[in-house]
Amino acid sequence: MLLKNIIKPMQSLTTIPENMNLQSALDILEDTGFRCIPVLDQTNKIFRGNIYKSHIYKHKSENKDMLLPVTTLLKNSTKFIHLNDEFFKVFFSIKDLPYIAVLDEQEHFYGILTHTRLLEMLSQSWNVNMGSYVLSVLSKGERGDLTIMSKIITKYSAIASCITLNIQDSYYNQRTLFTLPQNVDNNLCQRIQKALKRRGFIIDNVEKLDK
Repeated sequence: MLLKNIIKPMQSLTTIPENMNLQSALDILEDTGFRCIPVLDQTNKIFRGNIYKSHIYKHKSENKDMLLPVTTLLKNSTKFIHLNDEFFKVFFSIKDLPYIAVLDEQEHFYGILTHTRLLEMLSQSWNVNMGSYVLSVLSKGERGDLTIMSKIITKYSAIASCITLNIQDSYYNQRTLFTLPQNVDNNLCQRIQKALKRRGFIIDNVEKLDK
């Protein structure tokens, strides 16, 4: 799986057992500086949920019992993905969380995938560090459009990376971002743009990447 290389494995994480009390969990959260920490069962295999520092603070401020187990304030118990899940499921599952728990084929806790690591992977796929310009090209999303655009560009240059996005409520409902390699100068970039326009594609934006 593509994401396996960016998952933080359990061995490198701080986790909390389900029978730990809230005060002890708060001490760990304060010592580590984490916003939340995964809670595992007593076998250290089953993911029970996350415990958040803010929820324990609220509980404490209301003068409630801090010796209750962390399961009292568990959150995100159903928020997890599997090692073999498709990328798009992973992407939309993590969007509202600082991280998402990852389970293996036996439903055992494997580790976590953080927002930061996922964004780093997306940044690398865009290949901005190896590019000169990013062309934002609008098309109607018709069959063969991507092939045509790619053939036009590769007459002049290689393509460092390509990302396609859908646009809602627009006649030109597809935006394709082409990153051109570092050897493409302004003159060649202009020629590529003119060739795309001649075939009816719209150049919505051109971004020059800093070296």
